[in-house]
Amino acid sequence: MTSGDEDERAARENGAGRAAAVTGRTHGSGLVVRGVRRSFRGVVAVEEADLEVPAGSVTALVGPNGAGKTTLLLVLAGLLAPDRGTVLLDGVDLAADPVAARARTGWMPDALGSWESLTGRELLRAMADAHGVPRAQARRRVDELLALVHLEDLADARAQVLSRGQKQRLGLARALVHSPAVLLLDEPASGLDPRSRVELRDTLRRLAGEGVAVLVSSHVLSELDELADRAVLVAGGRTVDVVEDVGAGGRGADDGTARPTRPWRLRALDADLLRRALADRGLPVREGPGGLDVVLGGELAAARLLAELVADGVPVVAFAPATGLLEQAYLELDERSRR
Repeated sequence: MTSGDEDERAARENGAGRAAAVTGRTHGSGLVVRGVRRSFRGVVAVEEADLEVPAGSVTALVGPNGAGKTTLLLVLAGLLAPDRGTVLLDGVDLAADPVAARARTGWMPDALGSWESLTGRELLRAMADAHGVPRAQARRRVDELLALVHLEDLADARAQVLSRGQKQRLGLARALVHSPAVLLLDEPASGLDPRSRVELRDTLRRLAGEGVAVLVSSHVLSELDELADRAVLVAGGRTVDVVEDVGAGGRGADDGTARPTRPWRLRALDADLLRRALADRGLPVREGPGGLDVVLGGELAAARLLAELVADGVPVVAFAPATGLLEQAYLELDERSRR
């Protein structure tokens, strides 16, 4: 095992254990959004947004720049009032009872904001006070959260001296201080080193396992492929599609239902033999970096093709998705938006 593998395993174990110390919520009602619209001086940023984030799951919010993702997240966090539509946070209507709805919501923007004169400990205690967490409980919780995000050694340093990645980790702790039922994150991995990204991913999975409904927007689609259970695609201010079973890699059943398609990259010791075998099966082939790309309908189709190639004596040495499921969905969405 390489040192990189050992680091990732340690990060997973530490992140999972520490996350378990600050969760424990039972499954609630998650997040439900219906018909949300928001405009700015006549310019529509979000139009008829509909989405659901089930409790105990991670949903990715995916779309190009200017698609309305951040505006939508600000509405869901209660920081922007929608022109119309309904937002239910853990069963509470945001418009009817904004105080109760916000008490159930954790919000992590893409920047820490104007807290830089406070230390990390002071910031978290201030947020605990704002959410009405009892003082004795707040002290314990702040210590747990600082450990969770690996900032114990910098707990009493002013936020202004922290790096971008350290501020991101402090922002996550701030969002979790009151044990929210719904967690909203805008570009949470921005500025994080690889180890911290592994820890973030495992922390969010652990939170989902404890019943939190997690909605995360990010441009790092490879991270979301490993993190999310499902994805909501956004374009032109509208929610235009939902990709289910993201973490399952697009497995399909043998029941005739539609399967997600994406390119798979193959490499064999005899490239010409591989090319002929694929052509014999009527599969269009494209030269890819380090192999041949073919478009297949999910993992079952890929497994069958691999079995056939091996049975035919094709010396296959590599067979894997050329792109992640979310990356493929994003590229298809971007292509449609350009037409």
